[in-house]
Amino acid sequence: MSPFPSSRFPHPHPHPTQFGVPVLSRRGLLRGAAVGTGALGLSGLLSACGERPADENTVTFGSNQSDPVPREALAQVVATFEEESDLTVEVNTVDHNTFQENINRYLQGTPDDVFTWFAGYRMQFFAAQGLLTPISDVWEDIGDQYSDAMRDQSTGEDGEQYFVPFYYYPWAMFYRPSVWAERGYTPPTTFDEYIALCDRMRADGLVPIAFGNEDGWPAMGTFDYLNMRINGYEFHAALMRGEESWEDPAVREVFATWAELLPYCQEGANGRIWQDAAQALVNGEAGMYLLGMFVGQQFPDDQRDDLDFFPFPEINPEHGQGAVEAPIDGFLISAEARNVDGAKELLRFLASAEAQELYLASDPNNIAANSTADTSNYSAMQNKAVELVSNATHISQFMDRDTRPDFASTVMIPSLQQFINDPSDIDGLLRQIEEQKQSIFDDE
Repeated sequence: MSPFPSSRFPHPHPHPTQFGVPVLSRRGLLRGAAVGTGALGLSGLLSACGERPADENTVTFGSNQSDPVPREALAQVVATFEEESDLTVEVNTVDHNTFQENINRYLQGTPDDVFTWFAGYRMQFFAAQGLLTPISDVWEDIGDQYSDAMRDQSTGEDGEQYFVPFYYYPWAMFYRPSVWAERGYTPPTTFDEYIALCDRMRADGLVPIAFGNEDGWPAMGTFDYLNMRINGYEFHAALMRGEESWEDPAVREVFATWAELLPYCQEGANGRIWQDAAQALVNGEAGMYLLGMFVGQQFPDDQRDDLDFFPFPEINPEHGQGAVEAPIDGFLISAEARNVDGAKELLRFLASAEAQELYLASDPNNIAANSTADTSNYSAMQNKAVELVSNATHISQFMDRDTRPDFASTVMIPSLQQFINDPSDIDGLLRQIEEQKQSIFDDE
């Protein structure tokens, strides 16, 4: 699962409220442009949908929820909607990465009425191209259930709303409390403590940090946290906007610090998907894992209580641990929707506390975006996640959601994979990134 192909936000810092995730920017993997003609796009995978005439009783729904837990959770939500409405929903599920990598061609072909996607710049990117249907009328009905920050994340550059937030999830360092208690580990708060803990874990025969980066996006989370901890959120946001140079010594320090961490990570990360890396944590072979809260999907039901997290450690005391990555996922209506009225009815339901509570009952690895959702059944980890995001000084969405999609997918994914394979030439790598960045951002 690749939690992203989104992009960046022109607005820097968010001011979170209780469930209000920030006012900021977002994540994505639009490798569609970079994928060769041999790639099978979503339009091909879902071509049958485009050949059907409009049906006022049917809403087609393109979903990237291909992993078993979220797929089943979404199916229950859709079934409930069908019971409560006169509509039938035809869900077309496509592998998460395939969905993201081909989204551009999908939207310009024969897309479904409703589809899963991400908040922030990635949504704004498609809205600006006229590929989405505005849903400001839906927001007139649901707006009092969402924070201003959530509304901001759902609004295009033209001031219209296009997105319905469904849930959000923080990225943090996840670990198994039972494993830590057995060995006497405690969560570090500073980078020095973090390195000392890695040394202890390695001496105890554990892989300190689980790592899987075959799909390219997981490494972005490590870069984001290192950059925000070392240089602060404002610098990170400006770098994502193309306003800072990748050859700045501040960026070099990020990669130099990361190079110190790589020996503590699972080897061969670029050949391992995130789910397989998660199994090292589940099996007690790895001590911790930097990922989104969705990592809990990989834990058996009887082990879900044996999962906890701590914020990424402080590196520069000036910036502390206040910046948090907390991507928002939700739904959009394509500009080519055949049943717009039915699609809007579905979005109103998906925006409800009822729908989000139902989803989280089966996939308790996220936080409801609706501020009126009942949190009484939240697990200890969910409540801890709400507290983490609510107290954050700044919230980022994720590199591939916080920068231009073409820059994230065609430059940063291969560059970070290159660094992980061989961190010996940081200066050459940063020069290469900066040259490509200038050609992409100067072409706006």
